[in-house]
Amino acid sequence: MFDELKPHIAELRKRLAYSIGALIVCFFIAFYFYEPILEWMTKPLKQVLPETSMMIATGVPEVFFTAVKVSLFTGFLMALPFILYQFWLFIAPGLYEHEKKYIWPFVFFASGMFFMGAAFAYYVVVPYGFAFLVNFAEQIVTVAPKINEYVGFFTKIMIGFGIAFELPVLTFFLALLGLVDDQTLKSFFKYAIILIFVLAALLTPPDVVTQLLMAIPLIILYGVSILIARIVNPYRPPEEEDEEIA
Repeated sequence: MFDELKPHIAELRKRLAYSIGALIVCFFIAFYFYEPILEWMTKPLKQVLPETSMMIATGVPEVFFTAVKVSLFTGFLMALPFILYQFWLFIAPGLYEHEKKYIWPFVFFASGMFFMGAAFAYYVVVPYGFAFLVNFAEQIVTVAPKINEYVGFFTKIMIGFGIAFELPVLTFFLALLGLVDDQTLKSFFKYAIILIFVLAALLTPPDVVTQLLMAIPLIILYGVSILIARIVNPYRPPEEEDEEIA
């Protein structure tokens, strides 16, 4: 069995090496421009901070490691289409010829949906979330957020929304392979609602408005995924399948 897996392991190593190489190159490019990137990342918070407040760093190494975080996140975004391309090349040998032609639609839509999710987080969720937290804290203390903690939270919520927005793309290809149909997604809907709200509670600030800003789009995307599955691989009762076989 191990001998049979050797070609797949070798191929996986190859695709991982290419992906990591692309990430490293993009990391160094991003590190060179980290200051304007960091300025862009902190803009939503700065817009809601009081005039008397500012972001701080509690140690010299914190500034450096913040720059590394910023560069890794940006490098990942830059390399994402290439990484998705490598992922498709890894699974392509197990696909039929007519399925392999979807490589460029997969890379395009998977990248596009990730960036759409990240953009929604940046322009909608992050401003509302931090406005709530800053306004709440301002009544008690002087707000002076740590730059490292902010960047960590910012990257987490951006990546979380990016991954969440991949749901329609994932559904399309799972339906294309016959692994899910619209009835499967409908049956799982009530459990999906619970998982969505749990995810929203984990990834967003602790206020209801921000959690709803994440949960509602995900519920809509789940509904879109059901429609996609219905088009690509609609549910067929067992008796219909038996008639086709006969």
